[in-house]
Amino acid sequence: MSLPDLLGVIRILMTPVVMVLVLTDSRTGFLIGAALFVIAAFTDFLDGYYARRWDIGTVLGAFLDSTADKLLVTGTLLALIAVDRVSVWAALIIIAREIAVMTLRGVVAIEGELVRPSIWGKAKANVQYVAIVLAMLRLFQPLGPLFLDEWVMWVAALLTLASGWGYVQAFRSVVRRVDR
Repeated sequence: MSLPDLLGVIRILMTPVVMVLVLTDSRTGFLIGAALFVIAAFTDFLDGYYARRWDIGTVLGAFLDSTADKLLVTGTLLALIAVDRVSVWAALIIIAREIAVMTLRGVVAIEGELVRPSIWGKAKANVQYVAIVLAMLRLFQPLGPLFLDEWVMWVAALLTLASGWGYVQAFRSVVRRVDR
C-alpha cells in the first residue's frame, strides 16, 4: 500500500474517534476532537501532495481519498448535529451533496470516466474543515443571530452546492453518451 493510500485509510480510521470525542459533548472532547480533526484534514492535503509528487496516483487512491473525505466530514457533522453544535439544515445540505456526488462519481466511473476534483471542490472542502473545527471550538460570542462557526457553516453549505454543479454536468455528459 502506498503512503497516500495509507493516509486515506488513517483518515477513515480517525473518523469514529473524532465522532466519539464530539459526542462526549465536553470541552475536553471538543478540543481533542478538533485537534484530531485538523490532523485528519491535513492528511487530505498530504495524500494528494505525495500522490502527485511521486506520480503514484491510482484509481484506488482516488476512491480512498474521496471516501475518506466524505466519511470524515459526514461523520463529524452527524456527531455535531447530535450535540446541537451545527444547524441541521446546513449539515444536511452538505451531507446530501456529499452522498449525491459520491453516487454520481460511481455512475460515471462505471462508464469508464473520471471526474477530477475542481478548484471549487477544494475550496468547499477547506471551508467545511474550518467550519467544523470552529463548531467544535466555538470560541466566539454570537455575531448577530449566529455564532461565527454557524456563519462559516452556511458559507460551506453554499459552496458545497456550487461545487456539486461540475459533477452534475459531468454526469449529464456521460448519460448523453450512453444513451446514444
